[in-house]
Amino acid sequence: MDFFAHQDKARKHTKVLVVYFVIAVACIIASVYLASLVIFFGTQSQQQPGNPTPEIVLWNPKLFFYAMLGTLGVVIVGSLYKTAELAKGGSAVAESLGGRLISPAPTNPDERKLRNVIEEMAIASGVPVPKIYVLDEDEGINAFAAGHAPGDAAIGVTRGCMTLLNRDELQGVIGHEFSHLLNGDMRLNLRVMGVIFGILCLAVIGRILLYSRSRRDKNPLMLLGLALIIIGAIGTFFGRLIQAAISRQRESLADASSVQFTRNPAGLSGALQKIGGVGSLIESPHAGEANHIFFSDGLGKPFFRMMATHPPLAERIRAIDPSWDGKFKHVSGSQSLKADGRIPQQPNG
Repeated sequence: MDFFAHQDKARKHTKVLVVYFVIAVACIIASVYLASLVIFFGTQSQQQPGNPTPEIVLWNPKLFFYAMLGTLGVVIVGSLYKTAELAKGGSAVAESLGGRLISPAPTNPDERKLRNVIEEMAIASGVPVPKIYVLDEDEGINAFAAGHAPGDAAIGVTRGCMTLLNRDELQGVIGHEFSHLLNGDMRLNLRVMGVIFGILCLAVIGRILLYSRSRRDKNPLMLLGLALIIIGAIGTFFGRLIQAAISRQRESLADASSVQFTRNPAGLSGALQKIGGVGSLIESPHAGEANHIFFSDGLGKPFFRMMATHPPLAERIRAIDPSWDGKFKHVSGSQSLKADGRIPQQPNG
């Protein structure tokens, strides 16, 4: 695997997708401006009955300034609010998912293996050892890294990940998660989530304006509210599409980085193949909010492929091991996934 070329490709794609986010916000500003222009032009025409209908002027600098200021204000304030709400460190995320903090000197052999692998990876990476959590209720194979920086990071693994993977496979998974920490993926995810929430706030403001009351029968603010609901909903949908695409690129980057860290592509490939035999579903009710930070999809195959936060298992394995025969590794008591990466809708275990 040419992981350096794979890393460069993933980084370039992520930069392009971030530019798409900027373009999306610019389009939202333009949409709010055009909606405001049409609504207030129509209101002005109705207030002057009998007079010739004034010609609509597409460029109104003053109205554009207010539309831009208002839109950016809502998006920025909403983003800052969401960012502050999420700024609780990796431990808060792990605990919300039902994680149990393991001891610095565990007596359980599997926990000791997990801690040793994470400590070795931290020393090799030159970062502090993150807090380590185990999701005891989840028998599928999955893991996550959370935190804004290596100093407040936490790494969590499911019980299935800890017990069903051998040391090389576990090292491949942990190398993947360390990549997320070292490449700033957690900060990127936080910012993207903040921007999407800010766009969603436009729809919230729209609902407030839609239900505003006036003694006059015709209230332009109600029409503007309806426009904001539509623009906010469409903007949020496309924002989530871009977020999913960014997540898929960062997962590819993390896979390549894991191979670089461990120098053992067979370990990561073996872990992914075992996910094909066990699954990776997460039982926590908060799994949906955190699905983009998991090692593998924690919710199952999405209905809409472009909304997937992870590349298909088969695609990830073949990127690491082009000679893979398409067969997943079976684990006692489990059913395998199909070679296209589809996840069966069944409880883990």
